[in-house]
Amino acid sequence: MPLAPVRRSGKTTLLNRILAGDHGKRIVVIENEFGEIDIDSELVAFQENGEEDIMLLNNGCLCCSVRGDLVDMLGRLVIEKKGQFDHILIETTGLANPAPIIQTFYLEPDLLDTLRLDGVVTLVDSKHAMLHLDEEKPEGMVNEALEQIAFADRLVMNKADLVTQPELLSIENRVRTINNIANVQRAEKANVDLNFVLGVGGFDLDRVEDVIIGEEKEEDHGHSHSHSHGDSHSHHVHDDTVTSVSLTMDGEVDLDLVNDWLGMLLNDRWQDLFRMKGVLAIEGCDDRYVFQGVHRLFEGMPDKPWEDGVARSSKLVFIGKDLDRDELEKGFKACAVGESVGAASQ
Repeated sequence: MPLAPVRRSGKTTLLNRILAGDHGKRIVVIENEFGEIDIDSELVAFQENGEEDIMLLNNGCLCCSVRGDLVDMLGRLVIEKKGQFDHILIETTGLANPAPIIQTFYLEPDLLDTLRLDGVVTLVDSKHAMLHLDEEKPEGMVNEALEQIAFADRLVMNKADLVTQPELLSIENRVRTINNIANVQRAEKANVDLNFVLGVGGFDLDRVEDVIIGEEKEEDHGHSHSHSHGDSHSHHVHDDTVTSVSLTMDGEVDLDLVNDWLGMLLNDRWQDLFRMKGVLAIEGCDDRYVFQGVHRLFEGMPDKPWEDGVARSSKLVFIGKDLDRDELEKGFKACAVGESVGAASQ
């Protein structure tokens, strides 16, 4: 499970809390060596009890150039310590993009047979978040803080005690505009429920619908509420290059048309499409169809059956750079079965 901190957000404190926690889990940490290692050495007692390991990736950045090193390291773990650990935490640097790590688990068949990608946890420094999110980058480059939030399954709003309530609500509103499918939890000194960051299931297809339903509830309650606070501060949100787009459509869709449309999107815009999740009502299929994607990697499968008497509808969520809501909605509507199907964007 990658940990993607936004700058000095309290990542090391969280790692130490996880290692010291009374959870009974056996944990391996893969730590990027980037100048200094702050993990509490007293917690790293694997030489005595074999419960925790710290492994160092010396290249300083988990990116494409060191993906082979990561694969080798994970392979050694599986061979040498098979059955001796429950979780592997991969700590990225404050400037690392989580995408290459995610893609590694999909592109390496040997890893797929032995390890399961659980989720991406991003810590946000509530005190300095706006400064990092507003940092201007050269044309064509994406703000790393935006990327880390966009890829997250869990967002920990750390240092919540160092900002006022209106400031915190404004930051949360900004974060949810970037990523509206991640669960958000506030924390002080990285003190967060370990169940929130372990056993996430962010890449389990059988949990996609729960994520989509959770996103809808967030819009109906918490998300819409947060928009009512600090709007004057968040007008510039619309200038963010990374945003979330949610689309809902009543009725059924044609699977061939959906495949063609998504295939075209992934072919033309895969670098800009960070994450996708969806639940589809497919014509002639008694089961819901769930899917998810990361960049050009895409997977889907039939899920549980539609209940009798329940109106069928489809819901898609895209998180990416420079997304055109109208264009996405138009493409989605073109996949509908029949002329009387209505679509709405949110």
